[in-house]
Amino acid sequence: MNSADPNGQRAWYEIVRDVLKENDVRLVTYVPDNVLSPLMKALHEDPFFTTFCCTREEEAVGIVTGAWMGGMLGVVLMQTSGFATLPNALASLAVPYQIPLLMIISERGSLGEFNLGQAMVCRTMRPSLDSMGIEHHTLRRLDEVAFIVDRTISQAVSTQAPAALILNALLTGGKVEKKEK
Repeated sequence: MNSADPNGQRAWYEIVRDVLKENDVRLVTYVPDNVLSPLMKALHEDPFFTTFCCTREEEAVGIVTGAWMGGMLGVVLMQTSGFATLPNALASLAVPYQIPLLMIISERGSLGEFNLGQAMVCRTMRPSLDSMGIEHHTLRRLDEVAFIVDRTISQAVSTQAPAALILNALLTGGKVEKKEK
């Protein structure tokens, strides 16, 4: 699967997939999300990864945390509203037990968001991450994806701390409201 644009650039999700692979991130848990669906599809199609859908974000965090304790690095994929369910699991498990839990979060709630709930969670996500001392970076440009994803994974593992990568709509195209004509 190669979705190179006419200028020869790989799509954001192909870059993320490849950097996860280069960093031996083998386990992928997720809750379905339209914005992340190209990444989820790319990961499912690659036999390097063990991927599966979870019913809730807390379940995905628990699985990735347990996998780390067993020697496997994993990532949780979710959207902004899913992050809102996680502060307790992060503050009581991943942070104090120094688990390099990787989170990739598709950002909803900005740039023309039509769902008030998404907008509310978006306003609180970064302050919540900051209050728990969780490193986070927002990806907005294709040319920075590989560097930031790679360095974030390296730092999470070397410092034994959770980290979040927030995928801004400027990178992914976001989710737009379908207007009836």
